[in-house]
Amino acid sequence: MITWKNMDTLAAYAELQAADKVCLACAMSGENGAERVKNYTVPMGAGMDFNFGARPVNDNILSILAKFAQEQQMVDKFAALYNGEVINTGEKRKVLHHMCRGQLGDAVMADGVDKREFYVGEQNKIAAFANKVHNGEILNAAGEKFTTVCQIGIGGSDLGPRAIYLALENWAKVNNTLKMKAAFISNVDPDDAAGVLSNLDLPHTLFVLVSKSGTTLETLTNESFVKDALIKAGLNPANHMACVTSETSPLAKSPDYLAAFFMDDYIGGRFSSSSGVGGCVLSLAFGPEVFAEILNGAAEADKLATNTDLLKNPALLDALIGVYERNVLGYPCTAVLPYSQALSRFPAHLQQLDMESNGKSVNRFGEPVNYLTGPIIFGEPGTNGQHSFYQLLHQGTDIVPLQFVGFKNSQMGSDVVIQGSTSQQKLCANVAAQIVAFACGKDDTDLNKKFQGGRPSSIIVGEKLTPAALGALLAHFENKVMYQGFAWNVNSFDQEGVQLGKVLAKKVLAHDTDGALKVYSDLLNI
Repeated sequence: MITWKNMDTLAAYAELQAADKVCLACAMSGENGAERVKNYTVPMGAGMDFNFGARPVNDNILSILAKFAQEQQMVDKFAALYNGEVINTGEKRKVLHHMCRGQLGDAVMADGVDKREFYVGEQNKIAAFANKVHNGEILNAAGEKFTTVCQIGIGGSDLGPRAIYLALENWAKVNNTLKMKAAFISNVDPDDAAGVLSNLDLPHTLFVLVSKSGTTLETLTNESFVKDALIKAGLNPANHMACVTSETSPLAKSPDYLAAFFMDDYIGGRFSSSSGVGGCVLSLAFGPEVFAEILNGAAEADKLATNTDLLKNPALLDALIGVYERNVLGYPCTAVLPYSQALSRFPAHLQQLDMESNGKSVNRFGEPVNYLTGPIIFGEPGTNGQHSFYQLLHQGTDIVPLQFVGFKNSQMGSDVVIQGSTSQQKLCANVAAQIVAFACGKDDTDLNKKFQGGRPSSIIVGEKLTPAALGALLAHFENKVMYQGFAWNVNSFDQEGVQLGKVLAKKVLAHDTDGALKVYSDLLNI
């Protein structure tokens, strides 16, 4: 039987606090460091490996983390989730995004239907629609093919799908699977929509509106912006728009769309890239087969996340080391540093995934917790970040754990040898050097040039950033965030913190303001 307990009631947590700390600089130096890096590697699916050699743990701490996972029933809680228990206590909902990419456990019935069958059915509908667009069975008013797809959405309806599209755009060009260019409109700032539309060939653009409720203010405002542009161009918006929404939303049976594809309340926005939210735009952009490869990679990582052996479960391992760094060592942030330009927006997606999920100060039962929860997440691709904020990471007063992502080969294969090495080799050399520099540091009598070291990192390594590898990467972080929520006993699947601002914004627009809210409204000339 599962019991939900605050972390500070666990015997393993007390043991973790009392355990001797690791001198990371010592552990990573010399031959011991070489053996450590070789031994601390775990496969994470789709040819990817999770290496935690430069994290501040040793065999003793790992054994205590394994006790922690067992005492907190973390793998059992994941099993309860994928078997359909109501895990989202705040909204009294199941959590079923994993079912978009595979059946991990029992059949889950909800709303009178088998949910795996429902999700696969929607994927098949999207695939059929995408194929018709690509084959010219669905054309514009002039009888010409659509060449661009533009997604209108915000938050989880934008960040994940946009990050995935950018991650695979160049790969698709090389592999001849780029069916349509993709663009994204998200911000209610009119300059976002206007700027994107100014670069689109409107007669050949198909728009995908994404809103589960069908009432999202920013998304509906941007839809009106787009419709106005289409009408001014002499085009019928209904011939240029599809939607992804819920079956109960006002958009579901609207004649304003070429097609409607459905999701449900059991998939949260930040976990929705595997659903029609990502599936529609990505299937149109790359073809349904490529989207299926993403799902297959994610399914591999999900399967590993069910393993009860900590050292064979990379998501659980990553999560628990992160909890140790946050709650025992007191580190406030985590930086995500992909050494791949294709992953330029992946840190932005992880900001929402992690901070919206675990940025909580009460437990699952609405009671305040007496320990730290989710860290601040930020990041930027290497090597750009090295010339930006790495100064603080190396010599600042805060220690920030780092999560590197690197690939042995580039996506496009185009490269040049300069000074005896290729650009890809220089990229990989930089990430290897940074890991050791952060961990080991450098002594110097000039304190301005001294590097303290002891700054932890892990690296996820793959051969090449492919759709399957990207799917595994996506699922790894989703499962890591879920496991950290279980560790902290918070509900990772609601987001009450985003609601208050929305309520007050509506009051401002209705001119129902007083006090400071009225002064700020007047200041902004609303």
